[in-house]
Amino acid sequence: MTGYGRGSGSEPWHPEDPLYGDQGWSGQQTDGSPHHHAQQPQPQAHPEPHAQPYGGQQYQYQEQAAVYGAQQYGGQQHDGQQFAGQQYDGRQHSGQQYDGQQYDGAWDTGQQAAMPYGTPPAPAAPYGAGDPDPYRTPEAYPPPQPPGQRRPADQQPGYAEEREPEPEEENHPFFSNGDGDDADRDDPEADDPASTRSERRGRSRNAKGSKDSKKAKKRKSRNGVACLVVALVLVGGAGGVAYFGYQFWQSQFGAAPDFEGTGSSETVQVTIPQGAGGYEIGSILVKNGVVKSQGAFVSAQSKHPKGKNIQAGVYTLKKGMSAASAVELMLNPQSQSTLIIPEGRRNAWVYEQIDKKLQLKAGTTEAVATAEAKNLGLPAWAVGHRDVKDPLEGFLFPASYPVAKGAKPEDVLKKMVARAKAEYTKADLEGKAKSLGLKSPWELLTVASLVQVEGKTDDDFRRMSEVVYNRLKPTNTETNQLLQFDSAFNYLQGESNIDISEAEINSNQDPYNTYTQKGLTPGPISNPGIEALEAAMNPTKEGWMYFVATDGMNKTEFAKTHDEFLKLKDKFNDSKGRG
Repeated sequence: MTGYGRGSGSEPWHPEDPLYGDQGWSGQQTDGSPHHHAQQPQPQAHPEPHAQPYGGQQYQYQEQAAVYGAQQYGGQQHDGQQFAGQQYDGRQHSGQQYDGQQYDGAWDTGQQAAMPYGTPPAPAAPYGAGDPDPYRTPEAYPPPQPPGQRRPADQQPGYAEEREPEPEEENHPFFSNGDGDDADRDDPEADDPASTRSERRGRSRNAKGSKDSKKAKKRKSRNGVACLVVALVLVGGAGGVAYFGYQFWQSQFGAAPDFEGTGSSETVQVTIPQGAGGYEIGSILVKNGVVKSQGAFVSAQSKHPKGKNIQAGVYTLKKGMSAASAVELMLNPQSQSTLIIPEGRRNAWVYEQIDKKLQLKAGTTEAVATAEAKNLGLPAWAVGHRDVKDPLEGFLFPASYPVAKGAKPEDVLKKMVARAKAEYTKADLEGKAKSLGLKSPWELLTVASLVQVEGKTDDDFRRMSEVVYNRLKPTNTETNQLLQFDSAFNYLQGESNIDISEAEINSNQDPYNTYTQKGLTPGPISNPGIEALEAAMNPTKEGWMYFVATDGMNKTEFAKTHDEFLKLKDKFNDSKGRG
């Protein structure tokens, strides 16, 4: 059995046969490739009686696919030019020689079928006889080309000359050679031999005429404009990068903008809310024109050893201050436009301080409190009690409150009542009152207000709370449910006198006099703080019934029986020089 193209017949090996090697088209390269070897026609194994000059196969001119006539094809040009490396039986055609190789009919052009083995070909007519030579007409077909050298129709030699020249695609002027001559770069035939390329370029330029020179001038103009635009863009981009780079460096490593000095003569009141940190405080100061930047204030606050001690409140500051000066002034209590309420102060004292802070006539705030008590936000359990001298007593919670210039008294009072209400809710006064045998949180608040005034320390508060609860018991036979607190009588009198005569006390029947009236006072007698509240809710259970400030001021001692109490009383008299 014989393989494809390897029989003993007249058909040569097929060019696409894997074993064909470098013969056929690959062996007839004319472009200077390293595999260029002119192939000689192989002798026929079985010569036919009617062998054709084209290797036993008739060349069908009308069945070819490419155009002859002034066209270059893979380095081979017809019509007045020599076919390089190929010859048609050594004969010349119209002044053209096909030298080097004889066309043997083995080209696989897809235009003809292989002849059956042993079939004699038809006699060939002499060359030039019969029909006129088709190669002399523009419609003539060129000889077949090897598959590897075939080109699309728009790249065929002479294609550009057979159609109307299309507008040349405009290249970016920045990448042109500056003289408008880009033909060599865009020409698909640029790899052709120099002689044919020169002739084709000449024809192309002649066809274009004067348009090339005009386009060249336009390209030169566009080149200049493009270079100018690119230069401007580069300069602008470099400037932008430098600017933003400087800004980034300043934000990360440079000092924040800051004023110098202690500020101008113009002052401004600034309110710092509760819980505000350095960045929030700095932002508020910047908005009010006190400091120049938030970063400068935060930096100055962090460098000051007491910078973190800046509290909420209203501060009177100067405009245009350096951040360090602002921090220093805010740490000075004189700059604060705040009202600080200490623990145990009565409402009468608070009203006076509000009038002074708001520069109001004395008694203004007290009159507002009396008239607007029900509209200031008191809880329901604090309203409607009998014989109460001040319904707001116990609800002006001890704390620091910002009081800005021009504020109204009722606004300041509302803030204080709201703070007290929040603290009492948090402490759960209602729940604790029931567990202690009290009727309402109002009574628990009253107990806390009593111990707040009498005691000095947390231990004092807890023991005094136990004294109150033990004396309120119905089984109390020591004092018969009389509290006997000097602080309650002083509240009644509007005084703070520790030395009160028994005749004066025993003759007064006011509900707030705990020497003559059993049980608690009608309401709180001060504004207790958190410690007094907690002590009132968590009293000791040691059996205390009496206490005496034996030194007359700070030292408080406790007793469980009346006899122990008498000993403490003698000690107190001795401290006063009463023998």
